[in-house]
Amino acid sequence: MALKINNERVQRWLASLKNRYRFVVMNDETFEEVSSYKLTLLNLYVFGSTLFVVLTMLGVFLVAFTPLKRYLPGMGVTADSRQLFELTSELKQMERDFKAQQTLIENLQRRISGNPLREEDVPKIENNTQGKDKKKISASETDYQLRKEVELELIGAIAQKGRSNAMAVRSNVPPENLYFVAPVNGEISEGFDASKMHYGVDVLAPKNTAIKAAMEGYVFMSDWTLETGNTIGIQHDNNLVTFYKHNSSLLKKTGSFVRAGEAIAIVGNTGTLSHGPHLHFELWYRGKPTDPTDYITF
Repeated sequence: MALKINNERVQRWLASLKNRYRFVVMNDETFEEVSSYKLTLLNLYVFGSTLFVVLTMLGVFLVAFTPLKRYLPGMGVTADSRQLFELTSELKQMERDFKAQQTLIENLQRRISGNPLREEDVPKIENNTQGKDKKKISASETDYQLRKEVELELIGAIAQKGRSNAMAVRSNVPPENLYFVAPVNGEISEGFDASKMHYGVDVLAPKNTAIKAAMEGYVFMSDWTLETGNTIGIQHDNNLVTFYKHNSSLLKKTGSFVRAGEAIAIVGNTGTLSHGPHLHFELWYRGKPTDPTDYITF
């Protein structure tokens, strides 16, 4: 009995879908009929279903084949986004490499033009540490020792390399049998002390005093460093190397040939290890530092 009632209800519902209705559009003021449409519930159902399917397919298409999916939760990580991330990383690396190359080119241009980097050209780093308990951070003793060992090895290699350079060793005369020109004349404020890693002598001299080459040779270094400021290094005959540090300016470029007594720099106070106008002079023989006062009267 219940099944028969349900069948009757279904048949009445199907029959109602075929009932015709008129959809009329009228002017609200004049009641004039503007347009009218004949409709059935079945037509409305088909139209609504079709519109729903079309809109659903359009949404799926937009999500699947357009960048819109990157803005949907859980769908931001795609092959395209990974590729974009990799390209962005490569672009940033290229920018860093370009800046480094520009810096290198500028430094080379400075050295070629005889205008090496000065202490005042380096931007100062401000210490923003606040508080009363400020501690000075410095390199450890081990680090300091390692840096000095590397410096000794480097200078020793430079001295040994002089054998095969155009400035080849023409003789092997010991320093005590050679004549040296005093780079500057003045009072020695701190002498040679290898135990304290002070591999030269500090000679006090008025600012802007000309510094002279101790012997003839080739300038293999003419540049600025953080600790020694404007520095010049000269390779001489007989496995000798001299260094002139803390200068206010440099008068010779790398690769220049200088004669004994020729002005090569000006006394200054550059570098973090300098505390007043003076010349720090070093004399290296066969890759090892020696006391310049054994051979030169300042």
